[in-house]
Amino acid sequence: MDDVERHERGMRIRREVLGDAHVDRAGEAATPLTADFQNFITRYAWGEVWARPGLDRRTRSCITIAMLVALHHDHELAMHIEAALKNGVTEGEIREVLLQTAIYAGVPAANRAFAVAQGVLVTGSAVEESG
Repeated sequence: MDDVERHERGMRIRREVLGDAHVDRAGEAATPLTADFQNFITRYAWGEVWARPGLDRRTRSCITIAMLVALHHDHELAMHIEAALKNGVTEGEIREVLLQTAIYAGVPAANRAFAVAQGVLVTGSAVEESG
């Protein structure tokens, strides 16, 4: 697979997981500084890693949520909670992932993550950030 095909596959998966509106905004916001990064994450995060057959998207979403909680990336967390819902992860499963992170990433991180999740689940919308 060449880079063009990888980008096309990545764009398809990125749109399926994050939604057209987010991907369109990220593309429109690209600048000469950020365009190569957008291309990179489309090809490799979405066109390679998210395309691998070893884990389904629900599992990848749960893992991603846990990592974003641990790393305190709230804007990305909100976006990926929305994506997890699209991938079939239930609110109850998100709650369980966040409880699990309290033990392994710390109560303060999980406390903040619950606030982010509550915002997404109540408003139905994540705060946008690149990704």
